[in-house]
Amino acid sequence: MPKIVIAIDGYSSCGKSTTAKAVAARMGYGYIDTGAMYRAVSLFFTQERIALSNHKEVVAALDRIHITFNHNPRTGKNETCLNGLNVEGEIRTMYISNIVSEVSAIPEVRWAMVAQQQKMGRKRGVVMDGRDIGTKVFPDAEVKVFMTADTYIRAKRRQQELLEKGDMVNLDDIIKNIEKRDLIDTTRSESPLMQAPDAALLDTSHMTIEEQVDWVIEQADRRLSELHRQKAIK
Repeated sequence: MPKIVIAIDGYSSCGKSTTAKAVAARMGYGYIDTGAMYRAVSLFFTQERIALSNHKEVVAALDRIHITFNHNPRTGKNETCLNGLNVEGEIRTMYISNIVSEVSAIPEVRWAMVAQQQKMGRKRGVVMDGRDIGTKVFPDAEVKVFMTADTYIRAKRRQQELLEKGDMVNLDDIIKNIEKRDLIDTTRSESPLMQAPDAALLDTSHMTIEEQVDWVIEQADRRLSELHRQKAIK
């Protein structure tokens, strides 16, 4: 059976990463969290006090950023590493959420990350989630899904995630953050967030994660069956 690329794009807090991880686990595929990569870049810029307005410093810093994903056998989760250090917890904080869309809107940042992502998925057999996977990173992905959900529901989900990590954040602040990120993501000049013409739309507002995973798996199984029939005909 051939291996394929499953591209899951969409707005923040729609369940993309959680669903993508579960789909990858069930299919025995690799999982690549591209959003975590941009968060790691944002963290690096913050730690190094690099002003986003300083184009020269931003471009030079990209050569010093190396992002990898390690599987933690104790927790069973993938963890993001920035230059060899585990930064999974730090990149999920609210202060990184407040700047990541601005960082990811910088063309040179996107070019650098897209190159890394394409290298990671070159051999197929991956599930990748982000903002531009089906339109820019892997426009030839065999399965493309675009996720959306009601803004209030997305904010409540995000608030719950933060609470589970011990961070208490006002719901209104989260809604403002989500709306700001949506605006930046959909209007940036380089690889804006949009639904690819051949992507299936999935509204997760009233779906459980299990239902989302089953839905994506159905899309993948259908596509794999088509590829198998095409190969048999040849």
